Amino acid sequence: MNNPKKEFESIPYPEMIHNLPEIDIPIDGIQGWLLQSKNKQVVFFKIDPVGKMPEHSHCSQWGIMVDGEMELTIGGQSKIYRKGDSYFIPAGVVHSANFLTKVMVIDVFDAPARYKTK
Repeated sequence: MNNPKKEFESIPYPEMIHNLPEIDIPIDGIQGWLLQSKNKQVVFFKIDPVGKMPEHSHCSQWGIMVDGEMELTIGGQSKIYRKGDSYFIPAGVVHSANFLTKVMVIDVFDAPARYKTK
């Protein structure tokens, strides 16, 4: 007999998320689906273990790990984040990420045009 709860837990993002517009991001192994509001963007990311992303800064960003493991360095302080962990990056603070496994993360950006759609 199938376990409906187990099957539900294995679905990273349901079809309703995959039906959102996909972001235009020029990095192989990274996909994101955009939920847009007047002042914010929410991106549902699926990131392969692509390694380290270079340091950068932008608007404020809050995120929550849905699955996987990544090392996030915010303002020079590094920490490993896993399923259920959340983080906040203030506007203008330099940060980078190292994707150690396949990562599913939901990020909220405090800007309406952080990402464009395909």
